[in-house]
Amino acid sequence: MLINGSQIVIECLIEQGVDTVFGYPGGCILNIYDELYKNSNRITHILTAHEQGASHAADGYARSTGKVGVCMATSGPGATNLVTGIATAYMDSVPMVAITCNVGKALLGRDSFQEIDITGVTMPITKHNFLVSDIKDLAQTMREAFVIAKSGRPGPVLVDILKDVTAPTNMFEFEPSKNPDEIALEALNKTNFKRAVTVSAPDEEELKAAAELINNAKQPIIYAGGGVRISGAEAELLKFAEKAQIPVSESLMARDCFPATHPLCTWMVGMHGTYASNMGITESDLVIAIGARFSDRVYGDSSKFAQHAKILHIDIDPAEINKNINSDSCIVGDVKEVLNKLLPMVNEVKRDEWVNQINEWKKTYPSCYDKDPKDSINPKFICETVNKIAGENTFITTEVGQHQMWTAQFYPFTKPRTFVTSGGLGTMGYGTGAAMGIQIGNPKARVVHIAGDGSFRMNCNELSTIGYYNLPLVIVVENNNALGNVRMWQRLFYGKRFSQTTLDRGPDWVKLADAYGIKGYRATNSKEFEKVFKEAFESGKPAIIDARVDKDEMVLPMVPGGKPIYNMIMELSKEIMSND
Repeated sequence: MLINGSQIVIECLIEQGVDTVFGYPGGCILNIYDELYKNSNRITHILTAHEQGASHAADGYARSTGKVGVCMATSGPGATNLVTGIATAYMDSVPMVAITCNVGKALLGRDSFQEIDITGVTMPITKHNFLVSDIKDLAQTMREAFVIAKSGRPGPVLVDILKDVTAPTNMFEFEPSKNPDEIALEALNKTNFKRAVTVSAPDEEELKAAAELINNAKQPIIYAGGGVRISGAEAELLKFAEKAQIPVSESLMARDCFPATHPLCTWMVGMHGTYASNMGITESDLVIAIGARFSDRVYGDSSKFAQHAKILHIDIDPAEINKNINSDSCIVGDVKEVLNKLLPMVNEVKRDEWVNQINEWKKTYPSCYDKDPKDSINPKFICETVNKIAGENTFITTEVGQHQMWTAQFYPFTKPRTFVTSGGLGTMGYGTGAAMGIQIGNPKARVVHIAGDGSFRMNCNELSTIGYYNLPLVIVVENNNALGNVRMWQRLFYGKRFSQTTLDRGPDWVKLADAYGIKGYRATNSKEFEKVFKEAFESGKPAIIDARVDKDEMVLPMVPGGKPIYNMIMELSKEIMSND
């Protein structure tokens, strides 16, 4: 059928099963927005308050549904406002397609109004990007973008389209396809993208070598990463761990990949990991890294990481093998497929002595705080209360900072894909947009967003989106009137010189909520918090809770940057904790 470029974009989105896009219009992308208007019965557009909010919403939508998230923006500042969200998705391997439109061909390269080389800007933070200057390339490019985004190790792809290509009078013959991915793959397999979209079957010799390592190990431990979730291999991980009786430690991105209540779960590993996880890695004789990239926040001092252990690394991306930590053996492949093939090769054994040691560490050094504050709320209590009232099927999002680490340390996740947070990039302001995307992608589910006051203020403009679309999000702002994580480092390592980390200014979150037509609550102690959270959650409407947390509440355990992960600060002296 003979249609224009803007119509081709819409038809390609429909081919991919896209039902929702997040974005913000502008001059160069108006032609596409005109077609979105005409096709509003086929695709829902969510207008965010800012393009960054759109990118984070597309990210949250993708992480929670497993589909490709889609966001849109115009040229220049519209496109650059997507950059942080694209980088966030890139660091955490999230499938996303970002569509931008640039100035017309005659104006390109002339420093025209709102012109930016967005493909040049985003080259380091996308799996790939495209500049479409001819309508004949548009459909194929769109199809390739989706295949690249969701194949192999997922990631964001940007498609920048010149305005001429989307003009109403620029027509081209479009052939609809029921198998657009096959068309794209056929072309991509002839190019250097073959490795990026094609995953080879696990090597049999690698599988045998791995099984031998596992069967001979006395004190093995699993280090599970975000690749477990991306692959959808949570059930396989559970079977594998149970059969071989291997404790499971988790990266931040894998906190919902293994049931927190399971006896083999040691919870998070690394800088703010549990004593059981960090000592389990340190004392193990085999570390089995599954879908993990060995972040510096996990290994600390690489020269002293798991010194007594062999390393078995399982990952879909060969570039991750031996990148940060050298492995003794590896399997390159999709985690789900690898675990399925490895399971029958692994012996069913009892490692009672090792598991008992792990459990002793868990019992002796639990993740809890002794104090029960009277004029503030314990972060552990917040997590326990939210879980008790909201239930295990509720999605939990966070921003980045102390509240994020407390959530990772204390929230007992038992269901896959229920914890959504920014890991690799550590993006403050991420969680609000992500919560919107999750709620829209999962309309029958509930979402609770646990935020810090420092992070939340960065994108609190999205309250306009939440209020307009009546999204039943409950936002818990753990308000300590500080950039808590940075303040904590200043207390420990900078002589208590709290430079620019005290947030002794507005807004009043309850009044701000009211300005957007959202119900606001304030809680200054545990009893008040439990009461108002229950009321807010059961209302089924958007709500904000200003939950007061002590500004000197710490995130413990803590491994100082660059130190071995067994060098944990478990508690602080009165001298360190005193205010000067």
